[in-house]
Amino acid sequence: MPTSTSVAVKAEEREVALGEVQAVLAAARDEGYRERLATLVTSVEEGELAPEEASELERVLELGLQAGRIRAVYGPGGEQAALRLFRRLPAGAELTETARSVSAALTTLNGRSLESFRIEVIGPGMYRIALVAGGAEVAVRLDRSGVQLASIGV
Repeated sequence: MPTSTSVAVKAEEREVALGEVQAVLAAARDEGYRERLATLVTSVEEGELAPEEASELERVLELGLQAGRIRAVYGPGGEQAALRLFRRLPAGAELTETARSVSAALTTLNGRSLESFRIEVIGPGMYRIALVAGGAEVAVRLDRSGVQLASIGV
């Protein structure tokens, strides 16, 4: 999902982002994709991404983070730099905002005694967490697309 503003790539994030884009570029066979990645390399080196480049970089970082490659190659510090950058990219910013809104909804349980807590498997990689506290009930869904408030009853 493209954003309307550019994204800065900070110096401490540049090494990881550049290394990951270059690794994908080395493996890419489609010429059009290789051209987009080559343009992305230049933008990362310059430290500023156009909106369409930000979306491309988030896909590269997401792959490296989920596969564990970034931590394996760059260590915990590199992984943290990649995560900071990812959270400023369109999909990462959206996930962060969704997590904030679910956290805000969970504050309805503050100060109440926990009556029950359940984790249910909905399907592969999909979970539902249900909490009941002081008569209030909140259900949260977790899956590959992030965290979502499933229901709330006070």
